[in-house]
Amino acid sequence: MTAKVTLSFTDETIEEARRFAKREGLSLSAWMDQAAREKALREVFTAHAAAVGRASLDLESAALADAREVGMVNDLFSDGRPRAA
Repeated sequence: MTAKVTLSFTDETIEEARRFAKREGLSLSAWMDQAAREKALREVFTAHAAAVGRASLDLESAALADAREVGMVNDLFSDGRPRAA
């Protein structure tokens, strides 16, 4: 479904949007729709990343910290040499 709305933009914004739309072979409306969708998705992903960070669920950082800790323990027990199996 498509809704028709009236929006106001600066002359500069419209000029740039028209140029990008033309370059991508899209109508101005299609380009603006795509730009708005991309902005909305960035907002959702940014909010999600912030929530994950607040919940201390930064799994990549935790995994890297774990790997460093395992390395330090291995070094401690093997004096930096590989342990015998």
